[in-house]
Amino acid sequence: MSTQQTVTEEQVYAALKKCMDPEIPVNVVDLGLIYGVKVAGGKDVDIKMTMTTRGCPLHDTLISDVKRYVGKVNGVGNVNVDIVWDPPWSLEKMNQDVREKLGFGGPKLRFQIDYEKSKPMKMGKFSKQDDGSLILANEKDQGFMVNDAIVEFWNACDGTKTINQITDLFSAKLGLPRQQVEQEAVQLLQQLLEAELLKA
Repeated sequence: MSTQQTVTEEQVYAALKKCMDPEIPVNVVDLGLIYGVKVAGGKDVDIKMTMTTRGCPLHDTLISDVKRYVGKVNGVGNVNVDIVWDPPWSLEKMNQDVREKLGFGGPKLRFQIDYEKSKPMKMGKFSKQDDGSLILANEKDQGFMVNDAIVEFWNACDGTKTINQITDLFSAKLGLPRQQVEQEAVQLLQQLLEAELLKA
């Protein structure tokens, strides 16, 4: 019998469960970011994963974390991470228990919003930590780690623009198709409403 350890998908998933998304304190498996794991030749690992948002500046951090944790599994050879955007990630892909714990439970849209009429207004406050991380805190003083794009979106919600106008603004600014921006804007809107950082 050979002493070569065969790496199993279970071991890879167990390692991935130690890898946290930097924006949401949940591991990448429970978050639903891992779309598939294949182990070739008992040692080389291919991981298909996605990100919660396309513009996430923390992509590289997350990919290197995934490679680092999986690389620690006994017997692992090469670790290849393939980022895929199809199907796009959504809250539904998150482990249900985790989703409820984070307060994302309940129906998909807890807030029925009229994109034509509703003019979301930002709430809470923004601060930059000493280590450079950006935090939005709501009035209950619950802090959420965010990135520049989220802060910009939050700032755009100044009570004067409808959701459609905000989407148009970002679509033009980022040079991205409106449909894609709208999908992300709606997701972000929901998250900020859930976090009590916006009122619609």
